[in-house]
Amino acid sequence: MSATDDEVIRKRLLIDGDGAGDDRRINLLLKSFIKWCNSGSQEEGYSQHQRMLGTLGQCEFSMGKTLLVYDMNLREMLNYEKISKDIESNISAAHDKITECKKQIQQAKRIRKNRQEYDALAKVIQQHPDRHETLQQLDALGKELEHLSHIKENVEDKLELRRKQFHVLLSTIHELQQTLESDEKMSDGEDSPETRMEIQNGQ
Repeated sequence: MSATDDEVIRKRLLIDGDGAGDDRRINLLLKSFIKWCNSGSQEEGYSQHQRMLGTLGQCEFSMGKTLLVYDMNLREMLNYEKISKDIESNISAAHDKITECKKQIQQAKRIRKNRQEYDALAKVIQQHPDRHETLQQLDALGKELEHLSHIKENVEDKLELRRKQFHVLLSTIHELQQTLESDEKMSDGEDSPETRMEIQNGQ
């Protein structure tokens, strides 16, 4: 089919409307109008006139049907546009919902990770005594340390006392030793020959 044939078909479709023979009716109407103008008798003119009215009515009916189809197509087009906008809106809402779900999934992952870390920390904490028990142990250790400090002070005081007593004892022993040595020297001097001669001369 050549380009010229396509143009002819396109023009015929434009003239024919929806393809229901409107161009043929218009041609018949024009022929009837020409015959009516050239009619020789009144009866023939009347017959052509009635034929023109019938053809014109068919054309008007076809035009009305075409307008109805056009109006229907226009409404359908508007409806399709509304449906298209609704679909785009639903797609956008779906994307937003997907984004929100991704955020919730990330948050759930963080919560799960934090919960796992909390559980691990709780297990470690459970292995150690609680704060109240620890304070009690510290208080008991403090009292025991204070008691041991008193014992240490008492022991140190006793040691100091024993040190002093030992020093006195050593001093006493030293003095006693010096006294014994002095007495021993004096006793040795009395037993010597010179001492005995002096005693005899005196008698």
